[in-house]
Amino acid sequence: MPYFLKLAIVTLAVSGLTFAIAKPVALRFMDAGDFARRRNVWLVLTAAAFLCSNFWLFVLIAAPTLYWAGKKDTNPIAFYLLFMNVIPSVSVEIPTAGLGINELFAVDILMLLSLCVLVPAARRIHRANTAQSGHRLRVMDWVLLGYGALQVALFVPPDLSTHVILQNSFTGHLRAIFIFIVTIYLLYYVASRSVRSRGAIADAMAAFCLACTIMAVTAVFEALKHWPLYTFLYTKWETAAPIDQYLIRGGSLRAEASAGHPLALAYLLAIALGFWLYLQSRLNTGAHKLLVPLVLCAGLIVTFSRGPWIGAIIIYLVYALLRRQRTSDLFRAAAVLFIALALVALSPLGERIASMLPFMGGKVAEGSLTYREILAARCWQLILAHPFFGDQLAYLHMQDLRQGQGIIDVVNTYLYVTLFYGFVGITLFLGFILTGLRKALRARAAWRQRDPDAALIASSIAACIIGTLFMLLDCSFILGYVPMFFTLAGLATASASMARAEKSRISEPLPSAALPG
Repeated sequence: MPYFLKLAIVTLAVSGLTFAIAKPVALRFMDAGDFARRRNVWLVLTAAAFLCSNFWLFVLIAAPTLYWAGKKDTNPIAFYLLFMNVIPSVSVEIPTAGLGINELFAVDILMLLSLCVLVPAARRIHRANTAQSGHRLRVMDWVLLGYGALQVALFVPPDLSTHVILQNSFTGHLRAIFIFIVTIYLLYYVASRSVRSRGAIADAMAAFCLACTIMAVTAVFEALKHWPLYTFLYTKWETAAPIDQYLIRGGSLRAEASAGHPLALAYLLAIALGFWLYLQSRLNTGAHKLLVPLVLCAGLIVTFSRGPWIGAIIIYLVYALLRRQRTSDLFRAAAVLFIALALVALSPLGERIASMLPFMGGKVAEGSLTYREILAARCWQLILAHPFFGDQLAYLHMQDLRQGQGIIDVVNTYLYVTLFYGFVGITLFLGFILTGLRKALRARAAWRQRDPDAALIASSIAACIIGTLFMLLDCSFILGYVPMFFTLAGLATASASMARAEKSRISEPLPSAALPG
């Protein structure tokens, strides 16, 4: 049997079985028609990815399928969250033969979703807002657009192995503007404007958890069989795989499923656990209530990614703190966490996990921690030399820190942004997400007394944002980190808008005919 056919059978079997088992729970949060359509599209795109010999042949199938299904779907942001990792972000440049330019822009699954789902959804939202005379930009829109403008204006040359410093061009600026608007701003715009009800947020959370459950099952399979399932796509489509593809750490395969990197998968699973903390509150006692977090945690463990492990714990504790009704609730949450960690420590993986944690005496990948300390000290020196707008040629001053893989790995998002865009850049970057966090916390406070269920939604979003802020300390701003960062901010804005609209309806005076005589 051809190798690609074996991969297709395994991935389709994992996906189909997970959809079948998850269906009773998924239908509690999403429309039956949406669920069936989303499942069918997932299976079609998965099969097409492994059976198509050429990336552009896959695009010919995926683009119309995503456009058709996205147009029919009742919740475009839920559709986006489900499919953003249906395959890895294999990026291929659009051919430009005869156009007189070197390159147009790269296409991957996120770009396809942006063009086929987000752009049509944004047009519908814009028309509806224009008809209601409600189209205006908000503070978070301006902050995000300001950060995008700064990125376009301060061009950071790619770190090429040839050490050639590329110069940007007019078409390069136009390309950067187009990519930022389509893939970043429209994602926040649709997430913050299209989600207008509690059910829509729950649908988006459930869709994301469903996709992460499929990836978690795939990750466990990869770890048990020591068989990566998705690297084949990079080879078949003749594109460069991400750095450190399928690392071995401590003798164990760091599974990544379709997320593109173990760190990205671990981050996504940690956010899914944060979403599930709310979703499980809407379920009666049953097997699914325990099975889903067990599968997500198993997938998280086999990534062997320390930062997201701690990030998941932070999300759990912050959610427990925000949802508490009594002090005893915090002790109960802490006891559950302690028991879970004790069970993991006593499992066959316990010793291997401990060997990767420095605070438990672990020595595995200890060199990476030392490298990060040295890198942070050097970056801080460069930041102080160019504090306002950063140094776009900073890599030239760090050649001695180039790793054996040939890269200078700035695995700290805040350090990276400040290094290349200065304190102006980091202020806009953090100002955007912290404003979203403030909106989620305000929505929780507004709902806490009169609608505890809605308050739990805002608590889940806030906990996931806080967990994200922590995990960005230990990872570059890549792959799944990027869309979830802006989606969480959009959902926080949507929850605050709903809380504000509900408050205005409650405080609206009754018509005179309804007042007592």
